[in-house]
Amino acid sequence: MGIYVNPGNKAFSRIVGKNYVDKTKLIDAMNERISGNESLVCVSRPRRFGKSYAACMLTAYYDCSCDSHELFNNKKIAESESYEKHINKYNVILLDISGFISVARREKSDLTDVPFRIASAIQDEILEIDPDAPKDKGLEACMIHCADLPNGRPFIFIIDEWDAMIREANDNAEAQQTYLDFLRGWFKNSNFTPKVVAAAYMTGILPIKKDKKQSAISAFDEISMLDPADFAEFVGFTEEEVKTLCKGNLPAFEDVKAWYDGYDLPSVGSIYNPYSVMKALKSGKCQSYWRKTSAAESLKDYINMDFEGLQEMVARLIAGERMRVDVDSFQNDFESFESADDVLTLLIHLGYLTYHEAERMVEIPNEEVRKEFKEFLAQRKINSGWISLIKRSQKLLEDTIAGRSEDVAAAMEEIRAEQYAPQFYNNEQSLRAIIKYAYFVTAGQYTELAEIPGGKGIADVSFIPAPMSRLPAMVVELKWNKTAGGAISQIKEKKYTAKLKPYAGNILLVGINYDEKRVSIPA
Repeated sequence: MGIYVNPGNKAFSRIVGKNYVDKTKLIDAMNERISGNESLVCVSRPRRFGKSYAACMLTAYYDCSCDSHELFNNKKIAESESYEKHINKYNVILLDISGFISVARREKSDLTDVPFRIASAIQDEILEIDPDAPKDKGLEACMIHCADLPNGRPFIFIIDEWDAMIREANDNAEAQQTYLDFLRGWFKNSNFTPKVVAAAYMTGILPIKKDKKQSAISAFDEISMLDPADFAEFVGFTEEEVKTLCKGNLPAFEDVKAWYDGYDLPSVGSIYNPYSVMKALKSGKCQSYWRKTSAAESLKDYINMDFEGLQEMVARLIAGERMRVDVDSFQNDFESFESADDVLTLLIHLGYLTYHEAERMVEIPNEEVRKEFKEFLAQRKINSGWISLIKRSQKLLEDTIAGRSEDVAAAMEEIRAEQYAPQFYNNEQSLRAIIKYAYFVTAGQYTELAEIPGGKGIADVSFIPAPMSRLPAMVVELKWNKTAGGAISQIKEKKYTAKLKPYAGNILLVGINYDEKRVSIPA
């Protein structure tokens, strides 16, 4: 067993435990592709979505240097007809590209050297398997010789963090091109690929970088957050898997769903963030477990980019709306941004937004991710373009709390008539969307923005202040062509404040009516 060539099954054996969620049907999906026209797969997912776990699992199953039956005999893959045909039948090359980059940086080497480091490391281990391979003719010749031995086996390539070079060398076009040429040498070489490559599974955050409008390595079938195809159930935890994990445990399934559900993959329904679900079950409580990766720390940079309409779109997303996005022009890198749509498409791949393919719309998926946006707003990590939006929203909140109903009504009408016009709501839904947008600054001052049940019904919009805050809780009731006073009466009659007992004495009731002539708001 080597480090990169046939590393064995120990990594996967450490993963399999009491709460292991069985995703081994992914193996069956790959088995169907081996040595076929779609044997090269690039799977992109956000961080914390189990990419490395999948790489370990595939390695343990295919690696010919070990016997993995004990690990898989009680898993779903064992029920498949392809199980025995492929288990432990291949030479496996397992690479974590980020590891090679780390070594290059530690040794202060140029990133253009990374492909040569990879080739050298693999060739050294190939020569241990096949000492007679033609060392002086390079890695590809050694691999061809090894595969052609009387007992030779073809190779399955498993490449984790494949896009690390695209992300880390974002200011080094030569390094990126050298790396892409290196991969093309393996997977688009008509003299090498058919003889040596049985399949390839590459995984990373981004799909393969585009060369203008085409993939830079066109031989790959790309599986992404935009179109997960038949790999959808392996992107994260399904709802049934989460229900099973939560059974008899804390936190309750309903709380886990609110915090970590929200990624829309139509063929399988709800998909959950695996890392956060497992952390919540281990700690017994739901909170944000969003790790501060380099990509996550750059959220403020992406949404501060100076594209017309971007800040308006992000404000709407923070307020809870869906936004239409053109995902086709994004170049699958971290530097080639040409529009607000490109930035929002990147946020889909990073897991900050979920994409509804049928409507071509995005939204913030769940409370965990919404918290990241709230923190961005609360910390005011903003450029000057945000100032007018935040000042207007802050003044509206202050006027509401102070009971300046005429000022609030004027601001609401200005927003509705001139700045904000939802394209897909009926009248009542439209007004609700406008309210959330108008008060979007509350994302930094209130811990929750929600429609919550009261005593005899559901308040349209409720604002819950952050802990230790002196701000009042607010219950907002909306009316269309009725009266604002009637909205206040409804809040009282239906006891919408019943769920807000901890804020007794500090609850603001807000009734808003739109009657086609003017907005009236008694607070």
